[in-house]
Amino acid sequence: MAKLFYQGHASFRLTTNEGKVVFIDPFCGLGYKTPADLVLITHEHYDHNNTELITFNPGGYIIRSKDALTDGVYHTFESKGLKIKAVPAYNSHHNKSECVGYVIEVDGVKIYHAGDTDFIPEMEDLKNENIDYALLPIDGTYTMTPQEATKAAIAINPKHMIPTWDYRQAMMVTAPMAMLMRPNDEIELVKD
Repeated sequence: MAKLFYQGHASFRLTTNEGKVVFIDPFCGLGYKTPADLVLITHEHYDHNNTELITFNPGGYIIRSKDALTDGVYHTFESKGLKIKAVPAYNSHHNKSECVGYVIEVDGVKIYHAGDTDFIPEMEDLKNENIDYALLPIDGTYTMTPQEATKAAIAINPKHMIPTWDYRQAMMVTAPMAMLMRPNDEIELVKD
């Protein structure tokens, strides 16, 4: 069964049923001793792209936001048994032409990592994706407030929403599908 390990901030490690390892927005926390097959970077801010933490398995590589979004076109990728689709992510601190979120399909489960963003109109389209786990950023300054994240979760309608960044603010999310993870928590990804 695929597993999702929360490292803290916006950093996650995803391990597939086949043992492939994907890091998303490496920056903080533990768990980087496990070699990566793939790294996904939502944007180039220092707190989302500390790739120096990563060692790679042979053939491992990085997909950066500039690979996922070119000339206004969001790209899709199939790699390491995953389907990855770049989607919009932006706000007044994050340029729409330089930032992405990712919808990742792995072992029959869909995960949406929003990157750094506010609640944006394009999130309404994600309702059609049947997202199982939405990872939404909350800090109230550079990303969403708990209230905005609640609205985003209701618009996206995932089976589970995991608020990231600020645990105290995450506890204020009132979306019924919200579930809290602390750094170093790991869950098995299940299709409900």
